[in-house]
Amino acid sequence: MRIFARYAPLSMNHTQGMTGNLLIDEFGDREPDYWITDLQPNGAFEKISEVLSLENGTRIVRHVRLPRWGDGRVGHEYAPRDRPTCGFDGEFCKGGSYTYIYIISFAAAAFAIVGATILFVYLFRHFRYESDLMNMRWKILYDEIQLLNMGSRQRANNSNSQASLNKNSASNNLGSTGSNGAESNATSRSVQYFCKTGIYRGVHVAVKKIKKEHMQVTRSVLIEFSEDLLENDDIKLDRAFKVSFFNDIVKGLEYLHKSKHGNGSHGNLKSSNCLIDSRWVVKITDYGLPSFLQGQTQDVNADEHDKFLRKLWTAPEILRMNFPPACGTQKGDIYSFGIILFEITERSRPYAFDHITPRDVVNRIRNGESTPYRPVIQASTHMQEMGEDLLHLMVTCWAENPEDRPYTAKIRSRIKTICGGENVSIMDNILNMMEKYSNNLEDIVEERTEQLLDEKRKTDRLLYRMLPPSVAEQLKIGNMVDPQNYDAATVYFSDIVGFTTLASESTPIQVVDFLNDLYSCFDAIISNHDVYKVETIGDAYMIVSGVPQRNGNRHAAEIANCALDLLSTVTHFKIRHRPRDKLQLRIGVHSGPVVAGVVGLVMPRYCLFGDTVNMASRMESTGKPFHIHISKQTYCALSDLNVRYHTKVRGEINVKGKGLITTYFLLSKEGYKSPLPQDSSVKTRDGDDTRLNDNVAERGGDEERTPEGLF
Repeated sequence: MRIFARYAPLSMNHTQGMTGNLLIDEFGDREPDYWITDLQPNGAFEKISEVLSLENGTRIVRHVRLPRWGDGRVGHEYAPRDRPTCGFDGEFCKGGSYTYIYIISFAAAAFAIVGATILFVYLFRHFRYESDLMNMRWKILYDEIQLLNMGSRQRANNSNSQASLNKNSASNNLGSTGSNGAESNATSRSVQYFCKTGIYRGVHVAVKKIKKEHMQVTRSVLIEFSEDLLENDDIKLDRAFKVSFFNDIVKGLEYLHKSKHGNGSHGNLKSSNCLIDSRWVVKITDYGLPSFLQGQTQDVNADEHDKFLRKLWTAPEILRMNFPPACGTQKGDIYSFGIILFEITERSRPYAFDHITPRDVVNRIRNGESTPYRPVIQASTHMQEMGEDLLHLMVTCWAENPEDRPYTAKIRSRIKTICGGENVSIMDNILNMMEKYSNNLEDIVEERTEQLLDEKRKTDRLLYRMLPPSVAEQLKIGNMVDPQNYDAATVYFSDIVGFTTLASESTPIQVVDFLNDLYSCFDAIISNHDVYKVETIGDAYMIVSGVPQRNGNRHAAEIANCALDLLSTVTHFKIRHRPRDKLQLRIGVHSGPVVAGVVGLVMPRYCLFGDTVNMASRMESTGKPFHIHISKQTYCALSDLNVRYHTKVRGEINVKGKGLITTYFLLSKEGYKSPLPQDSSVKTRDGDDTRLNDNVAERGGDEERTPEGLF
């Protein structure tokens, strides 16, 4: 933009305003004065040009100095371009050098970011690995281990969390370790001994002493300590148990032989180094750490027997070396595996049947014989169970020539072939057993359920004899049983005349037997009637009808029929210890309203309350032997029924609390054929309204008894 001065024509109208000269053009628009400022580096604005109006109506444009443009250039009059050369989006330079520059710049930035990321990850992992090495999380305080101070025999029998494969079975064992704590005489080797054990934070651990005077933990030792150990979760049982053990050990050896640490072999494989975890998976231990274990001194306290005992699993070629490798050889591990196969199969320590010392065994193996000396394979049940194929594999593994021994992969393949191509796993076998069991589980559950229901029925029957079924069901589900009113019910009481004299002349056992016989007979009779047995107290027997199940107007008839049957029964009832005595039963019956409810929490009782209960007891206590004494209410209830009952008026008697009332004797009913006792004291006139002027004094000396707690 060029800055210049121009003069406007004189056609404008000029006037003087409050702010200065004011010009109005021919269209009536104002032409104001203004100026342009420029932002300086110090933040101030300075005038660079101005537009002014003169008094003669002329407009003049005048610049003060050149502007400072946005690109930083000063002192030129032309403004920068209003758009970039290649456009805002590079649309005017497609295919030009700028595109390649952008691509190269972007690629370089991407490579820089990726490289920085890789470097960061590498450094992070490196420092974390070094930090993990130095934190020594494997290190524990010896004082934190609770050593198990038990005999070696107990240690062998109580290794539960990590049991060795050479654990005892009956009198035999599966091998002999010769570790710490072993006895020195050969005759006592029938029991397996392990190394010292202890408890560390609730875990059963083995404790092994490193025979070195000085121990320096270098970086190589730390790397060995941080190695991953073998984890195997396969499982099995019986013959499958043993085959699964074989397979687990082979898996462990295969892992070790492929390991990059050490020389790829175990070197000290034996049954005591094959531990069984809580899932019955065999895991190999006491492996590795060659740098840490290097330079151990010989245990001067160990006897000669133990030194040679530890070599029973060593391959002959290694025994012949003056300086054997610290970690053994892979073929030597296969030889050791063959000896372990024998231990597991025969369930005995190696060379146990030869009855020679471990030193002689090692010497014969080291020296070599025309027929290599190996454990004797006997025609035992264990060997027959394993089959010829597995026995042949065992013999191949302990071959004299190392090259004749198979590799771990070949051993696994042969074990799988022997098992029919199936995966050798204790867990698989257990699942198969569980599947078979589940098929039979439904029948077992049904049988057990039926047994449970049968026991429940027995319990319910016993409970229903103590309480009404409806009440018992409410109590079983924890509900409270509220007392209930019954407007119409008939209560029965009976006792034995002369029971006090009879009890005094009998032993307690005889009294109990007598009452048990009597009430068992009565209980059988009342089961044929709609009545409920409320209580028995001594010789008193109480039943009720219409409670707890309401039965309309039949309650009086049910009690009357039941009373006649009970009275008929005593005519031929024999007292066990006094067969010549005749049982005299006195019965009282009354009808009316009662209240029934459960009393007590311990041995709860279903009790009746109300004046009806008291009146029924008075009917019994004022009655006569061999008679059914009924109240007028019961007499009226029986009269309203269609069945005719034979009754006889006794007359007015004085009842405690009631005064003189009219009562009756129930003699029989129409069509009743069972025998009833005859009492000559009852003089019968014509008709049923014969009045007998009896009184309460005729009771044979018995005191009046009312069951306590019922009324």
